[in-house]
Amino acid sequence: MKNIVILISGGGSNMKALVGAAQRENWAQRHGARIVAVISNKADSAGLAWAQAQGLATAVLSHRDFATREAFDAQLAQLIDQHEPALVLLAGFMRILTPGFVARYEGRLINIHPSLLPAFTGLNTHQRAIEAGCAFAGATVHRVTAELDHGEILGQAVVPVLPADRPEQLAARVLSQEHQLYPAVVARLLARQAQADALS
Repeated sequence: MKNIVILISGGGSNMKALVGAAQRENWAQRHGARIVAVISNKADSAGLAWAQAQGLATAVLSHRDFATREAFDAQLAQLIDQHEPALVLLAGFMRILTPGFVARYEGRLINIHPSLLPAFTGLNTHQRAIEAGCAFAGATVHRVTAELDHGEILGQAVVPVLPADRPEQLAARVLSQEHQLYPAVVARLLARQAQADALS
């Protein structure tokens, strides 16, 4: 059975979408994979209590307790590795990860970003899309590399930018698409891996 670990910082809406899809679509039976743990860098992350209620292992590791990013990432890796993950999914995990951490999980570390990458890496994506006069915005699921919001694009969802849009309105429409896109992309990855395993 392949284990999946999810990292969050806040409410965990994408984490909830992933867990819900795993349950509905029976990833364990269909893909030989299960979500086993949710880890947050913030103790007050609303998503943690929800994850606990689903029977998932949870942990908190505050980045404020560490003098450097490297020290935090090293301890985070120890927490993650307890679960021997096949995939580590970033779902609103608001930390820039060090190159060493990214290299440790090369090929297994996946993120969702609220823009149509390569456009608008970083923060304030919706405001920037509106200010740039974009006709469309959206979300991207991609493999994580040492360069922020780069890496192989695994899937995208597109939404129109409406003339009267404010950033929060656009963000809400994009988020609703994220909740469909992220689980679909992960399920596709798992199916491909199961297929490859069967042939090997």
